[in-house]
Amino acid sequence: MANILVTGGAGFLGSVIVPELLKAGHKVTVLDNFMYQQNSLCECCADENFEIVRGDCRDRELLKKLVEGKDYIFPLAALVGAPLCDRDIIASETVNRDAIKTLVEVVEKEQRIVIPITNSGYGVGEKGKYCTEETPLRPISLYGRVKVEAEQAAFKHENTVSLRLATVFGASPRMRIDLLVNDFVHRAIVDRTVVIFEGHFKRNYVHIRDVARAFMHVMDNFADMKGEAYNVGLTEANMSKLELCAKIKEHLPNFMYLEAPLGEDPDKRDYIVSNDKIEATGFKPVHTLDMGIEELKKAFTILNNSKYSNV
Repeated sequence: MANILVTGGAGFLGSVIVPELLKAGHKVTVLDNFMYQQNSLCECCADENFEIVRGDCRDRELLKKLVEGKDYIFPLAALVGAPLCDRDIIASETVNRDAIKTLVEVVEKEQRIVIPITNSGYGVGEKGKYCTEETPLRPISLYGRVKVEAEQAAFKHENTVSLRLATVFGASPRMRIDLLVNDFVHRAIVDRTVVIFEGHFKRNYVHIRDVARAFMHVMDNFADMKGEAYNVGLTEANMSKLELCAKIKEHLPNFMYLEAPLGEDPDKRDYIVSNDKIEATGFKPVHTLDMGIEELKKAFTILNNSKYSNV
């Protein structure tokens, strides 16, 4: 049994990861400011191994107190996505980057950090060439930049593993509709149509439950994986926005999409990603894009309003 601190543990990722950690018998403390008024961890409150603290991940004294005695720290607290970061530049820098610098200053040498980073740090890749962990990081958004800087800060602590996550999809108790797969499926159900800008732009995707599995995998293999970054994505889901829409249409035949001849996508990233490095350690995603779309169809039968969108 490990003793784990999860900052931002009531967010989109944490609301799936924390119950899995508790189910595995770990002791989990969550620090969250509940900025979305979410109640996604209520089911965990009956578990004696669960502790919850309402507070700010930038609070040095609070962080110093909470890391005491912890084996692992999962710093999930972040303003996620380019639009949200552009809306609050100061918070995106202080939460996404500076809080990691503070964390590194207050942890003990033997404590282990597993940090999620976006693979949007690759920016624009070379056509037909996979981005590996050795590919230079050239973020083109504020969000990408501060997350890359957070990774650099985290690696100043030698007991660190960075997971460079593909665009996450799937349902969570703290739902997000603004993520690309989730967004397009939601539009396919609610509006039955979407207009695509720069539909040839590619990126990689991964199911939220495979992200949770990746964190558990790192814990099981930390000694062999420490000090390294790993791409985490679904290899068969390196696809363009138009290819994604075609896949969604297989599940929702009434969905109509068209590419606008004019206009630009504010999120300019365009790349394909190799996940060979983490797969070589024995990890492989088990949730397909088809499974995720079917899951989201059910989720959006329940949720049909924009309060679950970060932007």
